[in-house]
Amino acid sequence: MSRGRGAILDDLPTKNLFSDGSVERKDEPRIPRRVIREALTNALMHRSYQVHSPVQVIRYSNRLEIRNPGFSLKPVEELGRPGSRSRNPTIASVLHETKEAETKGSGIGVMRQYMKNAHLSPPSFESNRDENQFVATFLFHHFLDREDIEWLSHFKDANLSEDEARILIHAREMNWVNNAICRDYTGLDTLGVSGILKKLRNIGLLKQHSHASATYYTPTKRLLHPDVESPGDGPKEVLPGGQPTLDFFDEERSGSLPTKLAEEVAAPSLLPTKLSPLPTKLAEEVPSSSPLPTKLEQAIQRLGKRSAPAEVQVLIAQLCEIRPYTRLELSLILDRSPKHIYQTYLKSMLRDGILELLIPGSPSSPKQAYRVRLRKEEEE
Repeated sequence: MSRGRGAILDDLPTKNLFSDGSVERKDEPRIPRRVIREALTNALMHRSYQVHSPVQVIRYSNRLEIRNPGFSLKPVEELGRPGSRSRNPTIASVLHETKEAETKGSGIGVMRQYMKNAHLSPPSFESNRDENQFVATFLFHHFLDREDIEWLSHFKDANLSEDEARILIHAREMNWVNNAICRDYTGLDTLGVSGILKKLRNIGLLKQHSHASATYYTPTKRLLHPDVESPGDGPKEVLPGGQPTLDFFDEERSGSLPTKLAEEVAAPSLLPTKLSPLPTKLAEEVPSSSPLPTKLEQAIQRLGKRSAPAEVQVLIAQLCEIRPYTRLELSLILDRSPKHIYQTYLKSMLRDGILELLIPGSPSSPKQAYRVRLRKEEEE
């Protein structure tokens, strides 16, 4: 157990701390050590040993995920409340006796409290009975930093509360949010959180996906791309059901892309197929390009909001093998925010040598694009 925790902590990004009265710097993992201990213990204690699959610890550029076989015997909305339902009572007893685990049923609450004390997002938990899997996710993101405040300024007319801002940041980082996660952020009950989510849906920042108790919300294009204004944007008419009549770049909306965005896109044929084509005048100004291979287009269309990062990275590599793509182009094609595209996919692909910068001497260039790294024989 201790070796497993050590391996995880050694791989986590760190933050620099200086203790009072000391001039020596101390490096601490971005996620508190106690959280890692509780998460790993929880995975080993409650996993299903009838499934021949290991507990997986996956570190992404913006988060840590711990996946264990076996869905939660306790409903996700009840996690953290007193009481525990153990799938493996003998293993649980041993872990309690050896002090590896604390009081029964306290692990989730401890993780939430320590993440809150570290000014980090509360952990999110997903139990999937169909896939027989439980996933705990821990974001590295510190809330309301300078970049977040600048991003939230685009929505100042919405008069967002701090709770609403945190919910939107989580939706941007993870591409989804639900009632249970929002309760962790706000401390409100289910009804109170439903009111917040309804407001964010009605003003066009979240899109609701109704599945009874499993209802969740995903960010709209208006939330992910606040810098790009759609022609005629303004107050939206709200239907009796509460949904705006028009969403930002709504899939059913007829019309065209705004001029500013069209000028930055290399080819209209590479945009998501449901977006309207560019106007004739603009299309003449855009460099032509051959369409994507049919299989690649189909794979992109099948891509879901919660697809595995490895699956998305494969598609990015296939795209960037055809020609260099900018962050904005990839975000439009894959329907994710430019920041999410970079933090979750591009950053690790650059680090692993899969991709390289088109303009290596100017990483922050607005014209920066990414291509599959050339082999030495190709460079020669």
